[in-house]
Amino acid sequence: MPPLKIMPKKKHLSAGRVPLILFLCQMIGALDVPLDPKLLDDLVQPPTITQQSPKDYIVDPRENIVIQCEAKGKPPPSFSWTRNGTHFDIDKDPLVTMKPGSGTLVINIITEGKAETYEGVYQCTARNERGAAVSNNIVVRPSRSPLWTKERLEPITLRNGQSLVLPCRPPIGLPPAIIFWMDNSFQRLPQSERVSQGLNGDLYFSNVLPEDTREDYICYARFNHTQTIQQKQPISLKVISVDELNDTIAANLSDTEFYGAKPSKERPPTFLTPEGNESLKEELRGNVLSLECIAEGLPTPIIYWIKEDGTLPVNRTFYRNFKKTLQITQVTEADSGNYQCIAKNPLGAVHHTIAVTVKAAPYWIAAPQNLVLSPGENGTLICRANGNPKPRIAWLTNGVPIEIAPEDPSRKIDGDTIIFSNVQERLSAVYQCNASNEYGYLLANAFVNVLAEPPRILTSANILYQVIANRPAFLDCAFFGSPLPTIEWFKGTKGSALHEDIYVLHDNGTLEIPVAQKDSTGTYTCVARNKLGMAKNEVHLEIKDPTKIIKQPEHAVVQRGSKVSFECKVKHDHTLIPTIVWLKDHGELPNEERFSVDKDHLVVTDVSDDDGGTYTCAANTTLDRVSASAVLRVVDVPNPPFDLELTNQLDKSVQLTWTPGDDNNSPITKFIIEYEDAMHEAGVWHHQAEVSGTQTTAQLKLSPYVNYSFRVMAENNIGRSVPSEASEQYLTKAAEPDQNPTAVEGLGTEPDNLVITWKPLNGFESNGPGLQYKVSWRQKDGDDEWTSVVVANVSKYIVSGTPTFVPYLIKVQALNDVGFAPEPAVVMGHSGEDLPMVAPGNVRVNVVNSTLAEVHWDPVPLKSVRGHLQGYRIYYWKVQSSSKRNRRHIEKKILTFQGSKTHGMLPGLQPYSHYFLNVRVVNGKGEGPASSDRGFHTPEGVPSAPSSLKIVNPTLDSLTLEWDPPSHPNGVLTEYTLKYQPINSTHELGPLVDLKIPANKTRWTLKNLNFSTRYKFYFYAQTSVGSGSQITEEAITTVDEGKMAMASRQVDIATQGWFIGLMCAVALLILILLIVCFVRRNKGGKYPVKEKEDAHADPEIQPMKEDDGTFGEYSDAEDHKPLKKGSRTPSDRTVKKEDSDDSLVDYGEGVNGQFNEDGSFIGQYSGKKEKEPAEGNESSEAPSPVNAMNSFV
Repeated sequence: MPPLKIMPKKKHLSAGRVPLILFLCQMIGALDVPLDPKLLDDLVQPPTITQQSPKDYIVDPRENIVIQCEAKGKPPPSFSWTRNGTHFDIDKDPLVTMKPGSGTLVINIITEGKAETYEGVYQCTARNERGAAVSNNIVVRPSRSPLWTKERLEPITLRNGQSLVLPCRPPIGLPPAIIFWMDNSFQRLPQSERVSQGLNGDLYFSNVLPEDTREDYICYARFNHTQTIQQKQPISLKVISVDELNDTIAANLSDTEFYGAKPSKERPPTFLTPEGNESLKEELRGNVLSLECIAEGLPTPIIYWIKEDGTLPVNRTFYRNFKKTLQITQVTEADSGNYQCIAKNPLGAVHHTIAVTVKAAPYWIAAPQNLVLSPGENGTLICRANGNPKPRIAWLTNGVPIEIAPEDPSRKIDGDTIIFSNVQERLSAVYQCNASNEYGYLLANAFVNVLAEPPRILTSANILYQVIANRPAFLDCAFFGSPLPTIEWFKGTKGSALHEDIYVLHDNGTLEIPVAQKDSTGTYTCVARNKLGMAKNEVHLEIKDPTKIIKQPEHAVVQRGSKVSFECKVKHDHTLIPTIVWLKDHGELPNEERFSVDKDHLVVTDVSDDDGGTYTCAANTTLDRVSASAVLRVVDVPNPPFDLELTNQLDKSVQLTWTPGDDNNSPITKFIIEYEDAMHEAGVWHHQAEVSGTQTTAQLKLSPYVNYSFRVMAENNIGRSVPSEASEQYLTKAAEPDQNPTAVEGLGTEPDNLVITWKPLNGFESNGPGLQYKVSWRQKDGDDEWTSVVVANVSKYIVSGTPTFVPYLIKVQALNDVGFAPEPAVVMGHSGEDLPMVAPGNVRVNVVNSTLAEVHWDPVPLKSVRGHLQGYRIYYWKVQSSSKRNRRHIEKKILTFQGSKTHGMLPGLQPYSHYFLNVRVVNGKGEGPASSDRGFHTPEGVPSAPSSLKIVNPTLDSLTLEWDPPSHPNGVLTEYTLKYQPINSTHELGPLVDLKIPANKTRWTLKNLNFSTRYKFYFYAQTSVGSGSQITEEAITTVDEGKMAMASRQVDIATQGWFIGLMCAVALLILILLIVCFVRRNKGGKYPVKEKEDAHADPEIQPMKEDDGTFGEYSDAEDHKPLKKGSRTPSDRTVKKEDSDDSLVDYGEGVNGQFNEDGSFIGQYSGKKEKEPAEGNESSEAPSPVNAMNSFV
């Protein structure tokens, strides 16, 4: 059987496939050249214009002129230009250059030359050995923005109501200017149905008003191309009333054009533009048709538009300028006809008819297309255009009119068609078709390229095609050749031909295997032949097993809020990797955390109503896709009931009936009925009753004087429905109140009043109109009758003129227009309080210790309290010395003891101090008078730490200590105690020395100390009570450099006895120098201590044990914290005192401190504690010499 060849009848390809296709169209006997870059680079091709400037090219005279002309071809084309129909020699004009590799002209007019010099019609020609393509005729014109001609504009004076046209008449520019009216402040003048700008730029007034008076009506012309704005001279307009005008005439004129002004009467419309009853309008196809009618009249006319014998196009019709302008976009010949504008006001109407004719510049019906033929083939070029009037078709070849071109026997012209037969390679050319009428022209280039090319296969070699079994396979063989090659396919390396009964070969060379099987796998060869040669290409085909879903997801019904899982298992070819995608309703899954996908499952948690739908499992490979779906149905709350109806309407009951809504797959268990009181609480719904889910009727109990509306909600196991629509309203009859106000209280706000308050009834509880309250009161312990008042719309009543703090009986009763509520309950209240009259007596103080005192007093008589007894309040203060009293005010502290207590404790007192106190009784109104001041004295206590400790003037064997006494001696100081001990180079503590110092000393010098030794000091003060807090410090004695140097020299002299005289002189000189150096170092130099201490390791220093005096662990936290390597002391050797150890000071502050009866403190005392110096062992001052030595440690 012969090999399979091209079958022109089979042209279909399977959907979804996009191979590289080459259609060898023989319907007109022409070749299509595939857009393959490698092929296009090799083939010769006539020129094609790819870019050119517009036909009407307006240039900016301030910039260089650039006239574009770009073309492609093989070989690359050369370019030439004509100007105004004659050759334009750019080499002769130094201002004109052509871009390299391009036909684009650049005319340099920035440095010299004028744009007007280069005005004209330009045409570009691109030429190579295969032909010549030409551009459009490019008309180059420089833009113009001329000034307004100077003119004298007289002021305009008009009567109120007259019409007016302010002319603009802008200068003629290129392109035409954009017109707008503004004032001197460059603000646009307001426009309306009465005042508007016409298409010609004039400003039209249908009638003028006094507010139109102004002196700055200015017309502006904006020339966008040059970005300039020109301005007309301002026009002055004055609109005057009839009275003003007559006064002017009588005073200044003997004869006037107004002939005695009369009021402008209302008048029917007349057209200001266009004039007459009819006008003509011509527009070109595709443009915007703009029709304008502006009318004057009083009142202002309204404009309407219609089209005679037709309707206005819906989507292309627009009204502008307050409907004075009608615009139709993309106008066509069908829009020709008569358009009528109608101006109306209450006094009449006027019509104007505009006859519109739509002409058309030429437009393409079929532009000529490039033609590629092989030698001996036939072809045609078709050029069809339309227009109004009908355009004339003219043919050119290589830019020359075809009538005067060289004869070509293979070419025949038939109007808009050129027919080619038996073409030869030398006859390649570019043909131009020109379609023109009086409104314009079209020019198209189309080349005829005659090629003789051997076959080429454009499909890449050794492509691997993979296809699923039992599906069609398409093997590509894109090719090119001229003449058209024939295609043959072979399978296998032995070249067995493919037979027509199994395979299909498409015109583009593609081989189709309709049903690919496993045995279709193999290598296929495509062979292309024409008379110039042969080409072939191999491709490979693999057949894969189809993807299948072996476990499909199943339908599910779940409740809202629960969890659902779908399973999907897939079987696939082992060489393919599938991707499993889950879809909901054929779209992506919601982007929520509730949706989770693992290998085989989709899990949805907290299922909502919106989750119901179709879920699809889609398995995708690179070759196929399979899917399976399941439906998820979510049960929901019921739909609301409907058709509510009220029947059996009685005074205190009614029957409600309804129709249930859909139960949404879950049976209704009950109905909930709610009511709204539209009279008293509109919009607020209250619970009324519940009935079984099988009932659709309920008998409801009602309250008097309520305007009822009812609604019903259904409930099932899933939840409750939304409420139904409200029923009709039902107003019950009024009745007396059946309850009284609650929360009745009686409290006085002043000593002579009683304020009675209560929680009023709401509107629902009033049971009728005219709700009021009967307020009654009398003294509890008196024989007076009840005093009553009736009030409304309040919840408080004030009784004035009452005795101070007297108990009252109170009751509040509700009533309305129908009657009274039941008798109310009686409550007790009190009239207002007043300040207590009597001070507590017999105040006694018992000092417990140096910081605590106990106070006793006698209670005041209850009658003198004149209110609710809240407690007693102690004011106490420390007596300051005269010097301190001058510096600040005495600060009093307060402690309050609630209830009827007669004693209390005062904590946080200052030892060795004199205090005063007084006691006052407190009620709800305030404090009573104070008792007599009672003084007491606190005993001595232990002192605070000395305020500071400094070590000054360190020498070889001595250190001087200076200190400030304790800020709080808390008694009479008896002595100071100083303890100190050395610290060796390994940071171990030496023996502790204890020294007593008189109390009147603030300076002490320690002698006979070791040189270059660190010492730690512990210092505290004492009173007769005991020792106070200590302060610590460290310091170092200086090093004896002079003695060390002397010893060295003496050894040298002893060994050199014969040179004693000379060496003594040298030693004396060195000694003098050392003494000078030593003195200078004592004043602030550094000491070489670090070398010694660096020789020893520096773990934590060991303190001395107290029992045996040996070296133990060393600490100096406050006085016992560990001494770390590199620790520092303040530069002034000052350590500030530590906080007080008196824990009673920390009881707290405030006015509400209380004590239990046994004197234990349960409250807080007020007043500010004196601010104590903060503990400090750091300083920001400059380092002293001692610190400089410490820095070596």
